[in-house]
Amino acid sequence: MKKVHIKSFGCQMNVYDGQRMADILSHQGYEETATPEGADLILLNTCHIRDRAVQKVYSELGKLRDIKNAQLAGGQETKIVVAGCVAQAEGAEIQHRQPAVDLVVGPQAYHRLPELLAEAARKRVVDTDLPIEDKFGFLPAPKPQIIRARGVSAFVTVQEGCDKFCAFCVVPYTRGAEFSRPAAQVLAEVERLAEAGVRDVTLIGQNVNAYHGEGPGGAVWGLARLMRRVAEVPGIARIRYTTSHPRDMDDDLIAAHRDLPQAMPFLHLPVQAGSDRILAAMNRKHTSDEYRRLIERIREARPDIALSSDFIVGFPGETDADFEDTIRLVDEIGFASSYSFKYSSRPGTPAAELDAQIPRAVMDERLYRLQERIEHHRQAFNAAIVGRTVDVLLERAGRHPGQLAGKSPYLQAVQIESETNQIGDIVQVTIERAGSNSLFGRLAEAGRTDGKDMAA
Repeated sequence: MKKVHIKSFGCQMNVYDGQRMADILSHQGYEETATPEGADLILLNTCHIRDRAVQKVYSELGKLRDIKNAQLAGGQETKIVVAGCVAQAEGAEIQHRQPAVDLVVGPQAYHRLPELLAEAARKRVVDTDLPIEDKFGFLPAPKPQIIRARGVSAFVTVQEGCDKFCAFCVVPYTRGAEFSRPAAQVLAEVERLAEAGVRDVTLIGQNVNAYHGEGPGGAVWGLARLMRRVAEVPGIARIRYTTSHPRDMDDDLIAAHRDLPQAMPFLHLPVQAGSDRILAAMNRKHTSDEYRRLIERIREARPDIALSSDFIVGFPGETDADFEDTIRLVDEIGFASSYSFKYSSRPGTPAAELDAQIPRAVMDERLYRLQERIEHHRQAFNAAIVGRTVDVLLERAGRHPGQLAGKSPYLQAVQIESETNQIGDIVQVTIERAGSNSLFGRLAEAGRTDGKDMAA
């Protein structure tokens, strides 16, 4: 068989897209390889959300050019493909900057990979069209053995694109308008995953809680209704979703966290900033107090829920007082984890044209302070788990002999000692200590559970 090396950058959506491209290529006689050396096809699935991510792609392409040339000298022809959001945003400029690239394909056109590769055998190709057809209807189902090899947890894309147009964000331009997959199509994919041993599914989208897919009889389903139906699929014990927007967190979705045992007590709900002035400039369409009240409602429905967020520091015009508002919000809510970044100007976005861009040194200092507070709350949350018994889905062998690794209901990495092969089981684990990035525990006397996570 021919070999393909796929490297995905960025978000969970890119992980999912990379897997679906691998599924397409497996039907074309390719098998995946972990390294680019020796590969007949090398595919970079790229992220355009920050400038650093884009530059990383071009740096990687320089290394791949050398591999391609070396393999050609040895008689092996190698094709290089750039897919994903950098491909969509920069198109033919990629091949101009790096002539070794044979094919550039956007995230809405990768279902056409076989025909595009055939065309690329004759000439260099760029396809960044946003096609009218639903690409998901053209994607082949992954083979059961491939699903099993990927593990007991899986991502399932249910929604793409975004209509919010935050001032800093390129997603509406690289992924297009909001699109939701039909519920039947999503459920069929989840059922295939479950039949192959998947226990934990994360429903993903650029703005996943804006999901409005077509259900039976033409009815429109929201995300909560979809989650309730996914929970009925035999074998599925855990459901999560990401990434959400506060404006689309409706009562039905909050109730699903209260009512569904399979809905994990973990929610990633980006706020981006704690200053109302900056939130308005970002075009976030919510205030800091609206976000606080939303969190209160969510916690009322699910008191044990762990919260995660995204933050941007150094947005144009951000003052010291604005930044202090963000620190205050972090301390008030006490996030269990969060992602934080320095503002990165993206060409074509409204924020790129704003005056009062913040000096790099100021952004560096603010990011350091913010991450220090985020880490304080993360460690405090982890420390509070020590001594408790929680349900852990065992996902894989650990790094050391006799060790198994899994996830808590709160998405924490958990390591246990076990001589038995319990991968795919949900077991009760008494947490004994918290490390810097993992929790460590032992099997509780009860051992295996019925698959329902405890709320306390």
